[in-house]
Amino acid sequence: QVQLVESGGGLVQAGGSLRLSCAASGRTFSNYAMGWFRQAPGKEREFVAAISWGGGSTYYADSVKGRLTISRDNAKNAIYLQMGSLKPEDTAVYYCAASSNWSFAPVDYWGQGTQVTVSS
Repeated sequence: QVQLVESGGGLVQAGGSLRLSCAASGRTFSNYAMGWFRQAPGKEREFVAAISWGGGSTYYADSVKGRLTISRDNAKNAIYLQMGSLKPEDTAVYYCAASSNWSFAPVDYWGQGTQVTVSS
């Protein structure tokens, strides 16, 4: 089992920044690719960003490229999502995810989510 706990969400004005964190505990953290997903009200959960086991590869949804940066610290069992130039359409619950494969199909573990609200 891997437990994932997100933090860092909140209310921010458009154009502002936030940094989300995800703390992992349980099984070996470095065995998993890690990612962020988000779900806006009335919409399906969607992929945001992913980072490989050692952190050498990253992948982003087109909608966030250049504005959001994913990183991980295997020594601290944590991943981060630095969010900048935020837009109202970034408003969603953001979920941390762990997967044993790069496709994140399936996601092995989910966090409980943290709310990000961007006001216009």
